[in-house]
Amino acid sequence: MADTPLETTAIETVEMHTGGEPVRIVTAGFPVITGDTILAKRRYVRENLDHLRRLLLFEPRGHYDMYGVVPVEPDLAEADLAVLFMHNEGYSTMCGHAVIALGRWAVDSGLVVAREPETEVAIQCPCGLVRTRVSVTKGQSGAVRFLSVPSFAFALDKPVGTETYGPVVVDIAYGGAFYALAPADTFGLDVRRSRTRDLVDAADQVTAAVKAQVPLSHPDDEDLAFLYGTILTDGNDTGDGPSANICVFADSQVDRSPTGSGVSARVAAQQARRLMAPAEERQFESITGALFSGRLVETTRAGPHAAVVVEVGGQAHYSGSARFTVEADDPLGQGFVLR
Repeated sequence: MADTPLETTAIETVEMHTGGEPVRIVTAGFPVITGDTILAKRRYVRENLDHLRRLLLFEPRGHYDMYGVVPVEPDLAEADLAVLFMHNEGYSTMCGHAVIALGRWAVDSGLVVAREPETEVAIQCPCGLVRTRVSVTKGQSGAVRFLSVPSFAFALDKPVGTETYGPVVVDIAYGGAFYALAPADTFGLDVRRSRTRDLVDAADQVTAAVKAQVPLSHPDDEDLAFLYGTILTDGNDTGDGPSANICVFADSQVDRSPTGSGVSARVAAQQARRLMAPAEERQFESITGALFSGRLVETTRAGPHAAVVVEVGGQAHYSGSARFTVEADDPLGQGFVLR
């Protein structure tokens, strides 16, 4: 399929952020996305409309760490809406920070009728149906919590060989996307004090090593079986105060939020080590100081894996709205990145 002429494109968005992590929600102007399932729609966008991802997320309209959401027609009857997630490398399968923003947006836009004290919003993501609860007080939406898809530890204490650090041991866990998990001090770093650049470099080495050395699988669909990124932590897996982490995903993209799917993955790994009990809640902190809660709701299964359902809570805020266009004689209008 030929690309839509960019000079005829006008895309409208609502701009939000969750813990500092941007959420650019497309509200008008995106072409019709076809496919019988949401994973088929994800493949369609990747193969046919990727130029619009670059237009929306890259400079001069965005930046290397911009994040976007495209609502699509759900294929699950119980879903209030369905969405595709976009980042600097492509299209993720789950995004908790975006789900938190989408819950507020669905209530405030009238897509779902607001009810006090909480409004339920069912969001179909590529990883599955995610049920959210949006707090509503005197007509004003607020904090959001959502139930993760079944999350599980795929491998604990997995040794991988890295280019600079040699052999290191990581956990690999799924929370809607697969992550490698490791304490930052494995690399002589501190999540709260080290330079972000140094943390990113270490995380990238882990990601590259796991991708090359650890085959992944998911019981629902092979489209879900890929490593999304690496989360470096402060090593605090016991619930003694907020546990800080940095998530580096896609092409070295840094999450400003604590990472909702990452919280689900971390809780799954902690429960697999018997470090977290049912109904226990913990706090997870990002590099901006933003906090998400993570509560172990129940144990379940995901194919052959012992799994958990995690309730993740956080707060999103509005930052504006936009209408993006491209002039025919603009040589840089299709989007570019310098980093």
